Amino acid sequence: MTPLSGLDAAFLYLESEAMPMHVGSLQVYELPRGRRGDFFARARRHLAGRLHLTPVFRRRLATLPLDLASPMWVEDRPVDLDYHLQRVVLPPPGTLAALEARVAELHGELLDRKRPLWRFYLFEGLASGQVAWYLKVHHASLDGAAGMQMAEALLDPSPEPRAPPRPRRRPLESTPGAGALVGAALRHAAGQYARLLGQLPELGRVVRDLVGAAGGVRPEGARRRTLSPRTVLNVAITAERRFATASIPLTEVKAIATRHGTTVNDVVLALASGALRRYLGRHGGLPARPLVAAMPVSLRAAGDAACTTRATMVLASLATDVADPRARLAAIRASAGAGKALTTRARSVIPTDFPTLGAPWLLAAAAGAYGRAQHLAAFPPLANLVISNVWGARSPLYLAGARMLTSWPVSIVTHGLGLNITVQSYCGSLDFGIIAARTAVPDLAPLVRALHAAHDELLGCGRGSGARAGT
Repeated sequence: MTPLSGLDAAFLYLESEAMPMHVGSLQVYELPRGRRGDFFARARRHLAGRLHLTPVFRRRLATLPLDLASPMWVEDRPVDLDYHLQRVVLPPPGTLAALEARVAELHGELLDRKRPLWRFYLFEGLASGQVAWYLKVHHASLDGAAGMQMAEALLDPSPEPRAPPRPRRRPLESTPGAGALVGAALRHAAGQYARLLGQLPELGRVVRDLVGAAGGVRPEGARRRTLSPRTVLNVAITAERRFATASIPLTEVKAIATRHGTTVNDVVLALASGALRRYLGRHGGLPARPLVAAMPVSLRAAGDAACTTRATMVLASLATDVADPRARLAAIRASAGAGKALTTRARSVIPTDFPTLGAPWLLAAAAGAYGRAQHLAAFPPLANLVISNVWGARSPLYLAGARMLTSWPVSIVTHGLGLNITVQSYCGSLDFGIIAARTAVPDLAPLVRALHAAHDELLGCGRGSGARAGT
């Protein structure tokens, strides 16, 4: 038995039919030339030979009586690949839009908690002759960094698959009974409380340091924090999803960052900001106050390979009230930098594991109340959308001999945060996966066009007289 951390368990408690809490990825592969046979069968054999390399593939939930506290992870063996790996054939003409629409449907479906919390889908029938691989894994199992480690176990750096180490032979223990689960939960809770009490002195020191820093001079260009404005993105949602993809050359994004003295992440935020200025200007109205993005920030120490979530959220202004793209990028740099600096100072005391006795009832009730509050026009959203940036492989990766061409993330939307833009770098490209609730964004195509326009705008800044501000 392995107990879930408090943060991992929270993703289970907050989940509902309208808010599935799994993350995913959509990857397109070029099939190896000259190799005959059924690629689906080859991919199935490949996956079967890698299941022992990460616990995500093998473990399932064992719940406590009356949901007294967090469930436990127990090993599930053998894994039913007939269920976990599915073949999907797209109808002609096999367009990217049809692929995105099918992924949106699948991403709105809950995972079966009686099984290991993941499913893979191999798409055939694309007009290009390529295949697509869509995977989804519950966020209770991993975060973005752990997801990259899972990908390393599944993928290879060359067309010739490596020979993985053989699985260790050992007897499978029986599923623990109710008494064993409750006893383990109480012991885990006692340890959680002990660690929490041990952190109190350090917490006091960090709070004193942060209060002292807050009294100093703000970084140049930093903006005073205010509540996020309500937009068409900040509504109660259903399970219906919209999904779209975009890819931008990483060299061009790095050139923008170098020219303006910012980071790649700052440019990603600025691209989203420019896109939202255009989109909201035509769909629902651009608020006078700047939009605010919630950004996941990893709390992992170097070498931490645990399959769990170690992250927190930082708020950053998108400066959507600033018309000039260069001034907007500078304001975003200041806001995002201040938020990350605050997280760095508090990293040692930000909890990812906390006592969960009674948490299933409390968090489920809180999630329901929060969803109902989104119907109230006066309810201020904490943020307007989620924007995440994950660094991926710089060199090509392969699945059963097929070369990965793109890797678009597919993330989570919630009540009040109906849009999520997650970006992953791969092999010289920034791949944007844009997921939205249908109630928030009925059609993502205009937003994708606005994203490319924002990129062209920033790319033109500093070349000669500069670019004209977007509206």
